[in-house]
Amino acid sequence: MNNPVEHPLVRAHLDAVARGTATLPPERRNELLADLREHIEVSLSEAPLTEEAVRSVLAQLGTPRQIIDAALAEEGQSAPTAETAGWTNLTLALAVLALPLALVPALGPVLGFASAVVAAIRVTRSRQWTRREKWQATLLLVSPLLLTPVLAAVVSILSGGLTPGAVLAVSALGFCPSPVAAVRLSRSAARLRAVGLAA
Repeated sequence: MNNPVEHPLVRAHLDAVARGTATLPPERRNELLADLREHIEVSLSEAPLTEEAVRSVLAQLGTPRQIIDAALAEEGQSAPTAETAGWTNLTLALAVLALPLALVPALGPVLGFASAVVAAIRVTRSRQWTRREKWQATLLLVSPLLLTPVLAAVVSILSGGLTPGAVLAVSALGFCPSPVAAVRLSRSAARLRAVGLAA
C-alpha cells in the first residue's frame, strides 16, 4: 500500500470526520479534509507504513470527535449529540406508524395524524438532528394534514365520490411522507453513532 490515505484506519478516520462535518459549508469541509489528508501523507511519507505509525499519526491529529467539534466551533456551530437508542426508536416508530394507523377503519386518519404530529414534536425537541433535518422531517411528518384532504377531494371529483377502497388508497398515499421522514432521520442518527457522537 503506497498511499497512506488508503490505509483502512486512515480511511475510517477521514470518513468519520466527513460524516460529522456534513453541516459545514462544502468548501470549508473540503479544505478540512484536504488538510487532514496532506498532514497524514506528509507524516507517513518517510516512515514505514505500519499500523503503529498510522495510529501514532492519527492520535496526533485527535479523535474524529475532537476534530469535528473544533471545526464546527470555528463556524459557530455545535456538534449534534445522539440521543439514547430508545428515544430515537420511539420517534422513528411514531413516524413509521402514522401510515399503518391511517389505514385503520373509521379512526385511522385521526390516529395517523396524531402519531405523525407527536413524532414531529419529538423531532423538533431533539438535540440529535440539525435544524435543517428537523425542518425537513417536520414538513414530511405534517404534510399528510394537507396532502390527504387534497387527494380525497381530487379522487372524489374524478370518481364522483369516495368509496371505502378510495379512502384507503387516499390515506395510504397521503401518509407516505411519514415513513420517508423516518428513513431520513434514521440514517442521520446512524451517522452520528458511527462518528461516536453519542451523549
